[in-house]
Amino acid sequence: MYERVKGVVLHTIKYNDKNAVVKVYTDTHGIIPFLLPQGSGKVARMRRALFQPLSIVEIETDIVPHRDIYRILQVHCLQPLANLHTDPVKNAVALFVTELLSHVIVEQEENAPLFSYVSSSVALLDRIERGVANFHLCFLYNLGLFIGIEPDVATYEEGRIFDMMNGVFIDGLPLHGHFLSREESAVLYRLSRINYENMHLYRFNRQQRMRLLELMLDYYRLHSSAIGELRSPAILSALFE
Repeated sequence: MYERVKGVVLHTIKYNDKNAVVKVYTDTHGIIPFLLPQGSGKVARMRRALFQPLSIVEIETDIVPHRDIYRILQVHCLQPLANLHTDPVKNAVALFVTELLSHVIVEQEENAPLFSYVSSSVALLDRIERGVANFHLCFLYNLGLFIGIEPDVATYEEGRIFDMMNGVFIDGLPLHGHFLSREESAVLYRLSRINYENMHLYRFNRQQRMRLLELMLDYYRLHSSAIGELRSPAILSALFE
């Protein structure tokens, strides 16, 4: 069935000598793999330029149930990203967001709130001028709300520790080893209030920022087996020294 879908580009992989496969997170069908010709002609080059990571596009395609790869009939840029791929800091943050989403989002079904969060976050990253160093922390923490693994901050009280396995703050030590110290638990609770409007007010040094990222990724891995080791955090660590 002929459809127009909106999408956020995740990544492109080689398929054969003439084609690549680009995976796009769409508003109505979740992850869809599209065949992307790799010719040297002008049309092929222009089309490839539209599929840089995190590009926001509208694709005209023929949706056939159970097809492995879909054809691109037409593609249009929905949101020009003037800074995302030219600013080295934003580009590094975009690399992290792309790698994270490629692990977290695996389903081929509609999730309108998640798509709206992802696409609006990408557009915001392109245009913001302050708070970029904390964007990945804000994005990662609030992503949990849309995939059902957000910490239960209603259980927080001063002095409690965070039980990472069950996502709650508790008084004593759990029987397993997945928990935060009281100090780190307090910082996590403080982070729970972060959003794109106030993230520039959060002051972290390099060690604190990387420790928070490490802890949140550990929490995600406990609740999502799809998340393995990511390469992009090392790039962020070097960038925000």
